[in-house]
Amino acid sequence: MALMIKGFEFNIFGETTYIVWDDTTREAAIVDAGMSNDTERYTIDSFIRKNELKIKYLLNTHIHLDHTFGVPYARERYGVKLSASPLDAPLAERIEQQAVLFHLPFKPENIVIENELHDGDIIRLGQEKLQVIEVPGHTPGGLAFHSPDAQFVLTGDSLFHSSIGRTDLPGGSHSALIRSVTERLLSLPPCTKVYPGHGPATTIEHELHYNPYL
Repeated sequence: MALMIKGFEFNIFGETTYIVWDDTTREAAIVDAGMSNDTERYTIDSFIRKNELKIKYLLNTHIHLDHTFGVPYARERYGVKLSASPLDAPLAERIEQQAVLFHLPFKPENIVIENELHDGDIIRLGQEKLQVIEVPGHTPGGLAFHSPDAQFVLTGDSLFHSSIGRTDLPGGSHSALIRSVTERLLSLPPCTKVYPGHGPATTIEHELHYNPYL
């Protein structure tokens, strides 16, 4: 059986949190935990409980506050450590400062990257796997998670439906992002489904032909 995936739109930024799991063993990963209130936390917990999932990983494509609101909760609730690129560690230490930048009326917690992920790493869920692809540009440590067997890739805020991520925030680089998307993501098979950090899913084929930024 291939990996399964489910997305949930959370918080005031409309961020998409994903759960990816092996349908045989029920081993699962939470990707970009953006839950920001009790209702959103209940939604995630209910889905995990209903599907009898065993949370094995807490993964982040990058460290911006809208993708990390739920990290402290998920870490404690499911006993998993945060896995992300060490290049985004400075951003993890400044979540509170990011909140000030966006004038948020609440104070999210700073976080710590406990397990470092690097290009080519393999994340195993049962007999299935996700491959780590480094895609710097939106942040210095941007990552994508690719399932060649299930033919999908989680791109965070690097690649969207007919768009790309912003690069005007601290650590962003437009030239690096363009290079990451064109060389690391658009080189995947055209049929690959793209699950971004915001907005609707797309495919590599669609972005090759219709993305005006590339």
